[in-house]
Amino acid sequence: MKESEDHIANRSNRIVRTSAIGIAANILLATFKATVGLLAGSVAIVMDAVNNLSDALSSVITIIGAKLSIRPADRKHPFGHGRIEYFSAIIIAVIVLMAGTTSLIESVKKIITPTLPHYTTWTLLVIIVAIVVKLLLGRYVKKQGERLRSDALTASGSDALFDAIITLSTLLSAGIMLLWGISLDGILGTLISLVIIKAGIEMLASPVNELLGARLPQQLVSDLKREVMAYPEVHGVYDITLHNYGPEVLIGSLHISVDDTLDAYRIHGLTRKIADDIFQRHGIILTIGIYAVSTGDNRRTALQNIVIETLGKHDGIVQIHGFYYYEDENRLSVDIVPDIAIHDEQAFRQQLTDTLKAKLPDVAVSIVIDHNYSA
Repeated sequence: MKESEDHIANRSNRIVRTSAIGIAANILLATFKATVGLLAGSVAIVMDAVNNLSDALSSVITIIGAKLSIRPADRKHPFGHGRIEYFSAIIIAVIVLMAGTTSLIESVKKIITPTLPHYTTWTLLVIIVAIVVKLLLGRYVKKQGERLRSDALTASGSDALFDAIITLSTLLSAGIMLLWGISLDGILGTLISLVIIKAGIEMLASPVNELLGARLPQQLVSDLKREVMAYPEVHGVYDITLHNYGPEVLIGSLHISVDDTLDAYRIHGLTRKIADDIFQRHGIILTIGIYAVSTGDNRRTALQNIVIETLGKHDGIVQIHGFYYYEDENRLSVDIVPDIAIHDEQAFRQQLTDTLKAKLPDVAVSIVIDHNYSA
């Protein structure tokens, strides 16, 4: 656990360092633009310098989110504060959407009421410098965000890249204006604004999905099943459920099926070993439940085989597990995972119950409709 906490703290520090670079770059760029703007007497360049200061806000939000997210768990938040990072990413995505919407409005105005912009040597110099700085900054921050699995950092990097694209369109428009006297500011601005709005929506979707409970990555599910199935005592892995409490905090559960001949002490050792190994490999805190597979020549095993064989021939069932026979009640229970195409689960359960009752008329049947949250 201590190793995991150190990893989370180190990740947070790297996010803060990357964001600090973003703040420094934006402040330097803003200073350069303001100086050139004042010397050249250009209000537009000065205002663009102010825009760079607002860009630094994304990095500030990322730092605040990273610092707050590593606060230790408390009585009100027993799983920590890792999800604060998602709120940081949402705020930055909203900033991008606002910038795209504002740009779209201004661009449409230029299409309706065209104006011929005036470009000077100083203006072009600022544009070129801004493109280079923003491209380098955006690529670096976004790459770090992807490496550290930080939606906020990735969004901040994307924001910088969008600024570079907008500025590049300004340079392209300036070139066309100088060569042919045609102003494409409005058209280019509209197209790029739409791209930014689309990207902002996509940036917003990722952290929102995490907060809502997104489906687990299929690769992670496959890895968990493969690793747990590697233990010789384990016959099956079921009911994988993980809850995300931040990019580095996953807590959940799964069930394994083992022979009914294993005693409690051996099961204890097995589940403890699996939980420890999974935590070391993936940082996932797991609770492991047990399904007992009937063995030996007895009524319980015979019933289990009949149930699995009968239900296995039925269409619409993805998985069968959790068989249990209550000898004192002469009642059996089994879990089934229906196909996603099954909508009337109550009718489906009754249909399966009737099928089993036809095979086992003297046994009470309980069918539990389960769901696969990880496939």
